[in-house]
Amino acid sequence: MTLHRFLAAVLVGLCIACTETAGAAANPEGAEHTPYRHTVERAGRFGGEAVRYRAIVAETFLEDESGKPTASIVSISYVRTDGRRNAERPVIFVFNGGPGSASLWMHMGFAGPRRVDFGDDIRPETAPPFRLADSEESLLDVADLVFFDPPGTGFSRILPDGKPEQYYGVQQDARATVDFIRSWIREHGRWNSPRFLMGESYGTIRAAVVAKLLAGGPFGTGRMDGITLNGVILLGQAMDMRGAGRDLRYVNSLPSLAATAWYHGRVDREGTSLTAHVEAARRFAAREYRDALFAGWDLDEAARRRVADRLSALIGIPAPELVERNLRMSNGEFAERLLASAGQEVGMYDSRFVLPLAGDGDDPVADDPAMGQYVPGYVAAVNLYLRGELGVQLDRDYDAIEFRRVNARWDYGQGGPGNYAEDLAVAARRNPALRVFVGTGWYDLVTTVGSAEYTLAHSGIERERVRFRHYESGHMPYLGPDSRRALAHDLRRFVRGELPPAD
Repeated sequence: MTLHRFLAAVLVGLCIACTETAGAAANPEGAEHTPYRHTVERAGRFGGEAVRYRAIVAETFLEDESGKPTASIVSISYVRTDGRRNAERPVIFVFNGGPGSASLWMHMGFAGPRRVDFGDDIRPETAPPFRLADSEESLLDVADLVFFDPPGTGFSRILPDGKPEQYYGVQQDARATVDFIRSWIREHGRWNSPRFLMGESYGTIRAAVVAKLLAGGPFGTGRMDGITLNGVILLGQAMDMRGAGRDLRYVNSLPSLAATAWYHGRVDREGTSLTAHVEAARRFAAREYRDALFAGWDLDEAARRRVADRLSALIGIPAPELVERNLRMSNGEFAERLLASAGQEVGMYDSRFVLPLAGDGDDPVADDPAMGQYVPGYVAAVNLYLRGELGVQLDRDYDAIEFRRVNARWDYGQGGPGNYAEDLAVAARRNPALRVFVGTGWYDLVTTVGSAEYTLAHSGIERERVRFRHYESGHMPYLGPDSRRALAHDLRRFVRGELPPAD
């Protein structure tokens, strides 16, 4: 079937009727102050349940204290239109990270009603044509969904009366997000709906700071907002940007390195499973490996060789090389060394992905085996979906990740990046009903499972309010059909308040 015929069939089957379009189609940046709005009625099947819903593409203007519009946030909301009245139906605000990233990754990879359809998620098509598919894993059966892109990403923009420094920073971005959420709740009359944030990567930092700011107060937004959350969902947890100390980073990374070596067959897998191999790495990291790193060069040679042998059996790097490195190997070095004998390297964002070894000086994102291969499909998918299926008419590029204009200019405040789990802990102290879900991928070498567990364990949030789940995936823990289904199953239970501490 040709791409044209495929999209036509999708539109006939799913797009019931376009009911509203407002704002100039061209809408050149800064040329006017009429927010864009476009609404489509649709239907799908999610979680085994037939759902009719309204897709609302809407532009929200953010204003300065004088009332001048300074930036726009373009969101895509999915609001259920059948069943009982939605005034108390849960709503999940969904965003990615970067900073400087739009929400297309979670939108087109997992949570939206349509997703990119790779023949093999680990060896995806890297050139067109790309395909879309229904996403039965989308949570639309249990909650309304609001995907939004911060200013400078997606279709969202800084307006002529605004300045980048008003929005490109941890606190600035969080305040803008609070303004957007408050505006959305007011517009849709959802003051009594259970509310959740779902952030990925840097989005977990946004979620933590926003959770704290939503309450308001003289030292927060300057208002008494009184907006509380029922839950915060953290995927690819990255809240502690200071790190846990140099040696603790090696300790916390070891389970993910071990999982990667197991996946690629660089360790003995006879009679063991991924879970057992990772658990062995956990035990070794927490005791003998941690103590050996603490000893440093004072560790005697016999003990150093013994630790290197055990470490080699877990992560597949030859013991002599580990001895030379004083038992320490960074995640980046590991990604290059694990399959070097085969002329390959593994992805940092998802270590199941491989590409030919690039050597020194490669681009950390464009040449990453994971990001380099799945990005083209996601970028094509979001444009095919928004412009082709939903009929969005905006004469702007959809910016997937803006590195130079947003990420490189990000303001982390005085003292630089910090530990934003402390913000989430403040929100949890203020709101005893707040629950936290942490979803991580075993093959994520950027924000590792161990780092997530360590950060939450030292956050001050009571353990019984946190739900951890690990998936056989990477930085985006929904890559792969089994992981996508498992994550959707867990999140449905979390939103309903039915997810136990551990299954």
